[in-house]
Amino acid sequence: MPSPQMQSTVLPGPWTAPRPVAPIRTPERRTSAPTADPATLRAGLRPAQLVTLEALEIFRWRLAFVRRPLFQAPIPVMFDQTGTRHVVIEEDGSLDEHPTLRLRP
Repeated sequence: MPSPQMQSTVLPGPWTAPRPVAPIRTPERRTSAPTADPATLRAGLRPAQLVTLEALEIFRWRLAFVRRPLFQAPIPVMFDQTGTRHVVIEEDGSLDEHPTLRLRP
């Protein structure tokens, strides 16, 4: 006995095409870091670090931030006036021009 062929039928109707669903967007929760007070950034730096910091400021380098690892000396990070180079001031006041410090863009 031969099997009946299946046929599909399109029913005309008043339906509309489905609307595209917009992706759900969550608001950005990150905020920009507040600008730190220069006196607060300098607090706790060693005298040798302060001397080097003041010398670099003469050449328009700016103190961007200070990392303060637990049980270690603070690590001040300075950027040049264009913001393209950075240096780390070591505990003894010397400069590390090629720090292994990883910075986020």
